Amino acid sequence: MQKTQPLNAAVVDNHTHAQVKWMTCLMFFVFAMTTDAVGVIIPEVVKQFNLSLTQAAAFHYVPMIFIGLSGLFLGQLADQIGRKKIILFGLLIYTLACVAFAIGQSFTFYLLLLGLCGLSIGLFKTGALALIGDVSPNAKSHTGLMNRVEGFFGLGAIAGPALVAVLLTYDMAWEQLYLLAGLICAVLLVIAWRMEYPAYTPQTQSSIWDCLALVKNRYALGFSLAIACYVATEVAVFVWLPTLLQQYEGQWTTLAAHAITVFFILRTVGRFLAEWLLSKFSWTILLAWFSTAIAICFVLSMVNGVAWALWLMPFSGLFMSMMYPTLNSKGISCFPRNKHGAAAGLILAFTALAAALGPLLMGIVGDIFGNVRYGFYLATGFALIMAVGLWWNHFANPAEQQLEKYQH
Repeated sequence: MQKTQPLNAAVVDNHTHAQVKWMTCLMFFVFAMTTDAVGVIIPEVVKQFNLSLTQAAAFHYVPMIFIGLSGLFLGQLADQIGRKKIILFGLLIYTLACVAFAIGQSFTFYLLLLGLCGLSIGLFKTGALALIGDVSPNAKSHTGLMNRVEGFFGLGAIAGPALVAVLLTYDMAWEQLYLLAGLICAVLLVIAWRMEYPAYTPQTQSSIWDCLALVKNRYALGFSLAIACYVATEVAVFVWLPTLLQQYEGQWTTLAAHAITVFFILRTVGRFLAEWLLSKFSWTILLAWFSTAIAICFVLSMVNGVAWALWLMPFSGLFMSMMYPTLNSKGISCFPRNKHGAAAGLILAFTALAAALGPLLMGIVGDIFGNVRYGFYLATGFALIMAVGLWWNHFANPAEQQLEKYQH
């Protein structure tokens, strides 16, 4: 009897961990459907409300700003009140905001709903990221699981734009994407409510300033800045590439129409391959070479024009695949588990800030010079800075000792 009790407990733990992993994957899938479909929605919004590029960029940066604020000031709630409560609250707000797209039609109303979506994503995403740490036995498995979860995010990023394209083909409203996302999220809300969670002791000493306090930590700040630089590069593709490719007049018009879908497919394939790649190579050298490949894609696209961008911008998704989840995982793994919510919140804030400001600045530059192509020159600069920074990270490897210290 004494021998079977630990075995039964282990079986229960494994079952709970498997449920957590699947639920986390599905959460990332559903919010990617909306956040990464913005590139194909923006041209429709421009026509629907007669907007400039700068005004239309609000469709992307408004939810990003609220995701960032939510992660920065509410991320520590995952440590303070527990993972389950913060996930349930976030999923509830997201469901209601998505369903509300059926109520009215105005640009201001849509921005309000997008702000609520951003707030809710910041809540349940930080809770989910903290959960990943709870079910990961060590930093290496944490990085592998993070790439798998982001792989499901990639699947949602494929499904969202593809669904919008189908809706537009049949003269249906793009707003129905949000109604579907709300329906899926409602099912997830029920699953999250009924599911068992790993044992966790809430941190009563946590405060609203925990995330901000981590800015003074060189590991948190370093990984957050690296992620911000990467995100500013990535969102340039899925937010503004459809607008850039409207200038394409060659024979590959079908590819131009589905360039974002190709980009997301390649990014997703790479994320599911990441666990295998990380078992064969050092994460620092992989990120250094992949960032170099991304920079080359951007530089050649700018030098040779839209005809090259049609191929190279989507192809860059293959190299972008493991960048974000790996940097995110390593940044969170530099801290003990009772700080994972705060660390995830800070990184999420930098992620959202870069995702908001990058496309906005590109839109402003595009308006000033009269062509969105000039905004991509700015994104190329981000790609080059990222490559230089990640080569330095490979040779210096400043976080090695910190990652070994907090092997779970």
